[in-house]
Amino acid sequence: MTMIIIAVVVAVIVIWYIAAYNGLVKLRMQGQESWSQIDVQLQRRNDLIPNLLETVKGYGKYEASTLTAVTELRQQVETTTDHQAKMAAADQLSGALNNLYAVAENYPDLKASEEYSRLMEELSNTENKIAYARQLYNSTVSILNARIQSFPANIVAKFHHFMPMEFLQVPESAKEAPKVSFD
Repeated sequence: MTMIIIAVVVAVIVIWYIAAYNGLVKLRMQGQESWSQIDVQLQRRNDLIPNLLETVKGYGKYEASTLTAVTELRQQVETTTDHQAKMAAADQLSGALNNLYAVAENYPDLKASEEYSRLMEELSNTENKIAYARQLYNSTVSILNARIQSFPANIVAKFHHFMPMEFLQVPESAKEAPKVSFD
């Protein structure tokens, strides 16, 4: 009888251990998949930018420094591999795109362009998808990190070298309230 109890206890521990390990692997994979979705949306935005720049250039007068900044930041986003650095470059690119939108405000013909409007709508949709993907990534990271730090799963995590993932941070510039003026 004692042997049966010991066998059942050992079986329960082994099943729990396997379930804990598989749960951690699943969460780690979801975190990597979430990052991949961010990467896909960043690439989608980067693919749209040359078309937008060409459309703006096609209207003659433009600010070369703004276009140069957008082009350089787009390149940074494409070549950076570190998650935090890539998101920092992507956030700077968002700011540069806002400057590009401001340039377009000065050219009524450009704003009326169907191609420009379509590209702006695509970029806006892509920005929303990037925001959602970032939110999903941070949610997944939160669950994984909590599991890694919680008893008894932390034993399995430590034994198999599961490391916490880093959250994506909101850039300081995004924390500032926008100024609204009707002057």
